[in-house]
Amino acid sequence: MNLFSYIKSEQAVFMKRGVKMKIMLDAGHGYSTKGKRSPDGLREYEFNRSVANYARDLLQEYENVTVYFAHSDLKDVPLQERTDKANRLKVDCYVAIHANAYGNTWNDAGGIETYVHTSKPLEAAKLAEKIQRNLVISTGLKDRGVKTADFHVLRETNMTAVLVECGFMTNRQEAKLLRSDVYRKTCAEAIVKGIADHYNLKKKPIQPPPAAKGFYKVQAGAFKEKKHAEELAEQLRKDGYNPLVYFEK
Repeated sequence: MNLFSYIKSEQAVFMKRGVKMKIMLDAGHGYSTKGKRSPDGLREYEFNRSVANYARDLLQEYENVTVYFAHSDLKDVPLQERTDKANRLKVDCYVAIHANAYGNTWNDAGGIETYVHTSKPLEAAKLAEKIQRNLVISTGLKDRGVKTADFHVLRETNMTAVLVECGFMTNRQEAKLLRSDVYRKTCAEAIVKGIADHYNLKKKPIQPPPAAKGFYKVQAGAFKEKKHAEELAEQLRKDGYNPLVYFEK
């Protein structure tokens, strides 16, 4: 194992001990990125940012987790700026979210794939496998496996980094899914489950609702005939209770 892989491995073990964790989500590309859209006009960034938003909300349900975005809705953030931000903030995990494409016309290429750097960092590979498995199970799409690539966001980050491809914009059926809010939530849930399982994240305890102002009342019965009310009251007295019979119009 090289030094880079060792650092990432030790980092993951450290995080599993319950220390505060910083996660960066990267919705790939931007509104104005040329060519990153389906043949019928779906912009990849629309899908990517939606999944990132859902994933952020889900991750915030876990203890000791802070989520950052590498992207922006205001501009197309350059790749160097994204990785510089991640390194400056010293985040522990970097997840780039994308939708795939094969050419620029409709075709049959389809499925889910997840990438790690060509150096095959151990912890990144383990995280990628968990995310890939959850995405395939949740979406039901073809399993294209965990792959390696020399993508900038995988090469220039100093932390565990993976890139997920959640379906093909050039596949008619999958493009329909990519437009679906349900599918976007499904992808976010699968990605977060993979992260949570890998880092052993714990959900925040559910807080009880605030106490209601006023009084709580218990009514044992309501009758049109007074004698029936008195019969129930007598039975309750025998059982050790102190009932009150009153008439209400």
